[in-house]
Amino acid sequence: MNPELREKLLSGLKDGSIVPYLGAGVLADVKNVATGAPIPADSDSLIIAMNGGKPMAPKLMYEFPRAAMNIELKRGRSAVTKFLNATYGDTQWTRAAVHDWLQQISPPYVIDINRDTQLQDSYAGVPHNLIVGVARIGGTDFRYKLYFWDGQTYQKSQQINPALPILFKPMGTPKPEANYIASDADYVDFITELMGGFSIPPEVKTLRKDKQYLLMGMRLNRDTERMVMADMIYAAATPAGWVFIAEPTAKERRFCKRIGLEIIEADVFEFIGAAVAA
Repeated sequence: MNPELREKLLSGLKDGSIVPYLGAGVLADVKNVATGAPIPADSDSLIIAMNGGKPMAPKLMYEFPRAAMNIELKRGRSAVTKFLNATYGDTQWTRAAVHDWLQQISPPYVIDINRDTQLQDSYAGVPHNLIVGVARIGGTDFRYKLYFWDGQTYQKSQQINPALPILFKPMGTPKPEANYIASDADYVDFITELMGGFSIPPEVKTLRKDKQYLLMGMRLNRDTERMVMADMIYAAATPAGWVFIAEPTAKERRFCKRIGLEIIEADVFEFIGAAVAA
């Protein structure tokens, strides 16, 4: 890629003017420590893993939230939570090259739509804020939980300290307590409140004004992920940022043009100088 653009992106990531937005592709080199199997992170691999290693019906393979809704209706919401806990909380995985690289860069604000814990592990050496998306809960209008990491443990928090790094996990994480946005019903609730302003803390609403974003490991051909992303980057600068897509589709080109994202036709691993393991 263009060396000048690369330096611009690196500089912006370090000073916080550019926010990394992480998708499933940043985990492409992650393997199960015991078996060597790749981590299920993208939609298809998650569906197959959730269904015991077998594909589901074609209409359910369209998108993970639809498949998760099917499992929820048949076996209950706890079945989906149990699967995600086993996958991301109980299984040991190798480290992702992107996360090792991010640990060195240490951006002050990161959005990660994956449900694993590697981003949290990258910041375990420093106090930080953690925002976790939640859905379909009573007693509150808000669709997030706040935690503060003191260097040893997570504690529930009522507000964000903007002087410390902010990790936003809108689709959930198994720690410090398991909360996930997974099924269609979860996404409908979360996105509805996201559009209403109740899925993002007020400190982040202030912080995100005029930011630019670097989408890493994300394809933009899934409607649900596009809806979440478009609201997460609300109030972005013009242009809104960049996205790594090595071979973009016509649909992705149209969407990026409309929302103000420049497509970088390269792989994220090329950008960070690491190769995906064979």
